[in-house]
Amino acid sequence: MQVEDSSAAGQTDYEGTTYYFCSTGCQDKFEESPEDYTSQ
Repeated sequence: MQVEDSSAAGQTDYEGTTYYFCSTGCQDKFEESPEDYTSQ
């Protein structure tokens, strides 16, 4: 899913990249285990 930074419900930085989220729930899940959602 792509989320425009101007309409994002949240954002977080992980390993030098900023990720934007459609909801704070999605952001929370990402922050718990970002390696599950990235290929870095």
